[in-house]
Amino acid sequence: MLCHVTENMYVLIRNLSGDIAIAPMFCYSIPLLAPHHLLEAEKFNIRYTDPAQITCMADKLRWYRYKKALLQREVAALAGIERSTYLHYEDPARENYALDVMERIALILGVPVTELLDEYHLFLYHDQGRQVKEKRKSLCMTRVQYAEHLGVPIGTLENWEQNSVRMMKSSWEKYFK
Repeated sequence: MLCHVTENMYVLIRNLSGDIAIAPMFCYSIPLLAPHHLLEAEKFNIRYTDPAQITCMADKLRWYRYKKALLQREVAALAGIERSTYLHYEDPARENYALDVMERIALILGVPVTELLDEYHLFLYHDQGRQVKEKRKSLCMTRVQYAEHLGVPIGTLENWEQNSVRMMKSSWEKYFK
């Protein structure tokens, strides 16, 4: 007799010549998903066994996409972007990623968006303007003084603080990394 105990647990009870035998059974469902290009994915998975080892956003996207066994065109379609755009998202040379698109991709891949972002994009995601202003205030400087300290025009600093202009990655690396 097979008795259902919980969602994944059963108990098998048998009567063998007057002796009662009880055997617990656990049923697990393990998805065996594989990406389209097995050799490429295998090499990639050998190189990176854990996403924490990856610093490049393109490689993080690829790692999580392989984990979900999705094709680039499938992720692009689900995210509502062109396939060619998504191809560029997995190009390590790319520096700028639209944060709203990254949020949609993160939902598709089933991870928090912060798992996919590098340090620069985390800086943008966590409100560049607030962080620039906090840094300036922690140094007890006015906008003019801080702009002179950084060697940037006052208008540039104001635009950064008001989030009206995205700070370029090279500027972030120079001043805030």
